[in-house]
Amino acid sequence: MDRGDRWIREKAAASLNPAQVETTLVQLSEKWPATAPSFVDIIEQFPLGEAALLHLLAVSSSCAARLIRNPETLLWLHRPETCLAARDYGEMFNDLLTLAGNSIAAENFAVLRFWKGREMTRIALRELANVAPLEETTGELSQIAEICIRRVFESINAEFKQRYGSPDAEFAILALGKLGGAELNHSSDVDLLFLYSDEGQLSPHFSYHEFFNRLGKKLLEIFSMPHPVGSLFRVDLRLRPEGSAGPLARSLESMENYYAGFGETWERLALIKARGIGGSRELAYEFLRQHQPFVYPSSPTPDLLDEIANIKRRIEREVVGPDKLERNVKLGTGGIREIEFVVQALQLIHGAHHPFLQESSTFKALRALRQLDLLPPDEVLALDKAYRFLRRVEHRLQIEAEQQTHTVPQERVALRRLALSLRFSSEEDFTPVLRENMRAVRSIFQRVISGTHVEPAQIDLAIFSDQKRAGKALGDLAQGRTSFHIAPRTRQIFRKLRPLLLEWLARSADPDATLNQFVRFVEAHGLRSLLFELLVTNPRLLELLVKTFDASRSASELLIRRPQLLEEITRGEQLDQAITLEEHLRHLTSLDSEASN
Repeated sequence: MDRGDRWIREKAAASLNPAQVETTLVQLSEKWPATAPSFVDIIEQFPLGEAALLHLLAVSSSCAARLIRNPETLLWLHRPETCLAARDYGEMFNDLLTLAGNSIAAENFAVLRFWKGREMTRIALRELANVAPLEETTGELSQIAEICIRRVFESINAEFKQRYGSPDAEFAILALGKLGGAELNHSSDVDLLFLYSDEGQLSPHFSYHEFFNRLGKKLLEIFSMPHPVGSLFRVDLRLRPEGSAGPLARSLESMENYYAGFGETWERLALIKARGIGGSRELAYEFLRQHQPFVYPSSPTPDLLDEIANIKRRIEREVVGPDKLERNVKLGTGGIREIEFVVQALQLIHGAHHPFLQESSTFKALRALRQLDLLPPDEVLALDKAYRFLRRVEHRLQIEAEQQTHTVPQERVALRRLALSLRFSSEEDFTPVLRENMRAVRSIFQRVISGTHVEPAQIDLAIFSDQKRAGKALGDLAQGRTSFHIAPRTRQIFRKLRPLLLEWLARSADPDATLNQFVRFVEAHGLRSLLFELLVTNPRLLELLVKTFDASRSASELLIRRPQLLEEITRGEQLDQAITLEEHLRHLTSLDSEASN
């Protein structure tokens, strides 16, 4: 064994992940440039310390792979000006221009992808070395995303204008979620909203709407396209009006009409973090000004906190699952999302009267709540402490492979490695601190958000064989599936309809099957608000509808296939209580048959 092999084995053996560190060092040494300074000297004389670099190689397989693929990145990281201080937007952008020159879009933005990966490695290194506070890490990760989005947009926009012409309208990209708050983690989606100022036509057959939606689609394609050099960011547009069912881009007027007529509490929460990051700053500002009364209502609805509590319960039930509630640091009980919900709920309630609260950053909003005495000082400190701790844990989980994971492992070796990387002496020391922080958050969340909430009586669902499925079906009737956006008025009417519906379902021979048929009929009908109102004001019709779904499959299928028959029945005389809805349907279909003959 020569000196180099022995040196590598000694360094690897002292690390958190000997096998990964040894493999990385061997491959790096084999690919090390002949003209570069000594590989051993670069590591032993690393400006942040040899231990910091070896810690990075032990904790992050993705960063290790980048260094193996391009050893020159290690020489770049070795420069004191690179690794010893934070970098602002200008420094990052100038570095990109030096690398790319005028060829930033070449080979599907290969240079931009390389630059992004190199910066991600630098940020991970500084965080793992414990020299970067959380605000620096999240802020720099957000800067990387903004630069990538702007550069890709500017390139596509120039290409589209050359190909199709220039619309007499502005376009803006707004960030929501963690990017909107400049709080990205190491594997965040970037939540975006695409907006244009005016409708119009570039030609008789090509509208501004089509131009900007094609532009948005092209941007999504570039960001989602795999590339040997590395990925950009996952772009998520599901927070836009109508979610996945809506157009990628909307006009300012269309946005206003949507939020005024259909905007929901969760959309208010999303828009708290909205900020312009690309395209027209003036248009982004106008959008935010226009929607300020929606985001910060002067008189919030009384059930606001209850709605937020319901959102959180649905996340726990449908996304996290009971086995991970205490280990998911983002969505679990006492996780990061509960801190965000506490802060955002108080922003919604008080923001109209305290503009100081209209802030997209969680940290800044927490400080504002403290200064306005809207949260006790000890609770502000507890939330600040827990947020920092949980985000550090989340980052350690994600730095490993830059995967979107938030769950603390149960497997002992992985849990121990996580604890040691966070500078705990063992997993036994780490786990109680995690639980203590999450319990503190949960306690404040329950006091602020769900302290007055009464859980719905479980007896409602006792009539069903599959209570979980029935609960989800009833929830979907009120909230809509992911492809729907249900107006608050519809939910209010359904609250009145629900007990009446359950009463008749309880009397049916098969409540599960009958509910399923009712859900299918509602989806086929489409106009939920009008249908629910009709059934609430006409309980006899609801009774006959449920009885028909329970008693006759053929009549049920006919009604689901042709929901307009219900309106034809109700347009006639009052339903005769002596006959069934099925007989009404038979009568109508026989009339249709005679007419067609």
